[in-house]
Amino acid sequence: MRAAPTLYEARGDFQLIIQHVEPVGVGNLQLAFEQLKTKLKDEGLFDVQYKKPLPAEVNTIGVISSSNGAVIRDIIKVLNKRYPFAEVLLFDTVVQGEGSAEKIAYAIAAADQSKQCDVLIVARGGGSLEDLWAFNEEVLARAIFAAKTPIISAVGHETDTTIADFVADIRAPTPSAAAMLATPDRLELLNKLNKLNNNLTRLSQQVLERYQSQLQQLSLSTPNLTRQLNLFAQRLDGLNTHLNYQMKSLVSLNQSKISTLFEQLKQYSPSAKISHNQQLNYLAKTQLKQSIQRLVIQHKNTLNGLHERLEKSINNTLDWQKNKLSQHALGLNHLSPLNTLSRGYSISTMQDNQVLHSTADVKIGEKMTTLLSDGKIYSQVKKIEKT
Repeated sequence: MRAAPTLYEARGDFQLIIQHVEPVGVGNLQLAFEQLKTKLKDEGLFDVQYKKPLPAEVNTIGVISSSNGAVIRDIIKVLNKRYPFAEVLLFDTVVQGEGSAEKIAYAIAAADQSKQCDVLIVARGGGSLEDLWAFNEEVLARAIFAAKTPIISAVGHETDTTIADFVADIRAPTPSAAAMLATPDRLELLNKLNKLNNNLTRLSQQVLERYQSQLQQLSLSTPNLTRQLNLFAQRLDGLNTHLNYQMKSLVSLNQSKISTLFEQLKQYSPSAKISHNQQLNYLAKTQLKQSIQRLVIQHKNTLNGLHERLEKSINNTLDWQKNKLSQHALGLNHLSPLNTLSRGYSISTMQDNQVLHSTADVKIGEKMTTLLSDGKIYSQVKKIEKT
């Protein structure tokens, strides 16, 4: 505070006229905080357009914090439960005291330039405004803004707010919450994997069922040889019956004519007429035999032609159906997993029969089964190398 003294001599009064007032201690720090916040905001360091999204797949997490604090232990504990596949790289630095802001900024630049980390977590435990002041320094804010790697700020408790929180790509209320924001949940990933596996199994089953249905329809549409032979045999029996009937009808008709002539002969009984009628009778019998023979030959030729056409039609139909069936069988063989195995491929499964898709799905010491075209191999993992 700055003031100008005045003295009123008549009454002996002494006064101070206040000219300037500014906060002391925490108030002074708060003023500096607001001034830097306004400055960086005006420059655009807090703008959403500069916020980098967190990666969907995280393999390595860089942590900028002190190795002596509980922060790194809390982060590792959360990751072991939630996503144990991620590797944690600690960039050790002091997080409090004189010169700590420059050291934290240097650690952020080193982690970013190493290009080993998919995401960075700048973390510190709770404390007073003075304890957290390093995270309100301009040098640290500009280091966070310049980094190419996405940064999660996890400084203090949920009620603590620092300049680093505003500049970072995302703010977490606690270091443990930062670990959860940086990684997906292992159980959610397993559920997604199970759903994908179920969908693949269902689609494969649908394809197999569709081809089985097509094969069944082809089998039903293929003429039954025995049934067709029975039909032609029935038709042949029908023609034979009709032929016998015609023959019997002709014989009966001619016998009737002969009987009529015989009766006439009995009535008239002249020898000439008898002789003439005998000749007529002989001619009639000859014509009858010739007619019967012609009919028999004609029907036999017809039956032979029908039989040849039947055999040719059946052979052509069988050849066509066999060719079509072979084409479908070849298509099924191309889609068969066993055909893939016969070309030198293999399928590895874990003890729970889950198909092994990645080295991340197996651990050293676990047992696995490898399916080949000619059998199975049971093995135990001794070493894992990632490409």
